[in-house]
Amino acid sequence: MSFLKEIVRITQGWGWAAITLRLAIAAVVGILIGLNRELKNRSAGIKTHVLVCVGSALATMTSEYVSIAFPGQGDINRIGAQVISGVGFLGVGTIIITGKKQVRGLTTAAGLWACACAGIAIGIGFIEGTVIATAMIIFTLIVLDRLDKFIHRHSRTIDLYLEFYNNSDINSLVSWMHEHRVRVDNINITRSSIKGEGPVATLTVIAPDEQTRSSLVKMLRESEFIRYSEEL
Repeated sequence: MSFLKEIVRITQGWGWAAITLRLAIAAVVGILIGLNRELKNRSAGIKTHVLVCVGSALATMTSEYVSIAFPGQGDINRIGAQVISGVGFLGVGTIIITGKKQVRGLTTAAGLWACACAGIAIGIGFIEGTVIATAMIIFTLIVLDRLDKFIHRHSRTIDLYLEFYNNSDINSLVSWMHEHRVRVDNINITRSSIKGEGPVATLTVIAPDEQTRSSLVKMLRESEFIRYSEEL
């Protein structure tokens, strides 16, 4: 405990030791947060998160340096505020919409933003808050991710991607859904990007019970009017 108190004491000071330790902690935080994204093969992994966290810490320390070197001539919060908004543009680059109308990269974008906020806190020497926030971020990325998947598996609401042989198969789908008491909540039908193939659809359906939900994709895949089906 005394060792941790000493680290906090050093980081809250100003000098070579404080600057080095702050940047080192920022690198460690970036590694811890980025490791989860790296293991899941996301576009922004360890290197990106380390660069964001260290860069944010350096930007905040630059603000602190300006306030020390030029008293009363600068706003210590200005650079940090620009970092938070600037990282938003970086996060947008990780968000993509796939051909199946799936939105990918939201968690990675949020993680980058949270990593930048951690870097800002480290840069100003707020180590206690950074430690707690980092623990909560990792808890969210690991434990709550598993909870999210558990809820998704047991939800009666399903997002589907379907490919049909021809236009008339859409009517067959509607009849099939009605027969199995599956309610269509939302549907989006587009032409296939491959010439000569039938339409494709992304839809949200609500199964009447968990048993129907677990077998719905398999039943659709085996139906004669669906060329391809996948749960999103």
